[in-house]
Amino acid sequence: MSNARRGKRILTGPRLLVAWILLYGSLFIAWDVLTAHKILPPFFFGQPIDVWKQLVDWFVTGTIWEHLWVTLLETLLSFTAGLLLGLAGGFWLGLDRSSSALLSPAIISFNSMPRVVIAPIFMLWFGLGIWSKVAFSTSLVFFIIFFNVYRGVRDINPVILANARMIGADRRQLLRTVYLPSALSWVFTSLHAAVGMAYVGVVVSEYLGSRKGVGNLILQAEGTFDINGIFAGVVVLTVCAIMLDLLVTLVERRLLSWQPQ
Repeated sequence: MSNARRGKRILTGPRLLVAWILLYGSLFIAWDVLTAHKILPPFFFGQPIDVWKQLVDWFVTGTIWEHLWVTLLETLLSFTAGLLLGLAGGFWLGLDRSSSALLSPAIISFNSMPRVVIAPIFMLWFGLGIWSKVAFSTSLVFFIIFFNVYRGVRDINPVILANARMIGADRRQLLRTVYLPSALSWVFTSLHAAVGMAYVGVVVSEYLGSRKGVGNLILQAEGTFDINGIFAGVVVLTVCAIMLDLLVTLVERRLLSWQPQ
């Protein structure tokens, strides 16, 4: 058993960093070589050096900052709104079985609806500003949080509830000491998916129609057949997505430090 464990080494720390550099560096070099020798047409695949020049130009001239700020602001607003609405709705329907039975068909049908279809409706209602993006992205985040909170409330061990009631816990104490910790455990496990969905929803809605945002910047590059600009926008979005995921990880570790590993 010990030999098997020794054979399965997990990459961590400096080894993981070196592995990342080797992997993504080799992909970058392969991309550059294939496009330089026209094996991959540069018109369709771009060239790494031109993508890098585009990124430098955006950041030096300040073109990217306003677009990036709008995208991140929309992501933050939609994530916060979806989180709060999901918590409220999940607790309400998780604790009120009558309301749950009444509203379940509507919730299931709305959740199964392709969200891209309703994006133009939000744009008609709220215009091409940030609020149509926030509304669209909130509708994505809401259901991720809602179903996790709902399941967390419904899946509480009835023995725990019976013991809490036996020692005299009232409804408010049950909510604070039993229901809330159980639901929040489910919520924190879905935070990565929720913030990722908020980010994706914002970028997609910007791409469909907007005045500002990284999605709009990519749309402008596509309109001029600027493949390097498209790849530069994708790089910016990817880096921001990684940073958002790392931020959620730090918050999750801090708030769930009480949980056993």
